Amino acid sequence: MMSQIQDTRLERMRARFTDKLQPLELVVDDDSAAHAGHAGAASGGGHYNVRIVSLQFEGLKLVTRHRLVYDSVHDMMHKEIHALAITALAPSEV
Repeated sequence: MMSQIQDTRLERMRARFTDKLQPLELVVDDDSAAHAGHAGAASGGGHYNVRIVSLQFEGLKLVTRHRLVYDSVHDMMHKEIHALAITALAPSEV
């Protein structure tokens, strides 16, 4: 049951990133198992790593890129997503 919830959550995250950022490359990994017992894990929020390459990041500072990523899943933060590690690159940086 829990893996189904995680799979659905990952699918929704991928869909949001795809819709908002039109990535050329997108990898979202669930790293929650490595944080078992952590307070965020106990409340149901997962730990995720995202690598996203998007034309929208071209010329933007890192903080602005991260804000765009967070904005894509803002309503999932602190409930379904406890932690999100972000690698946000422009195509010219790959």
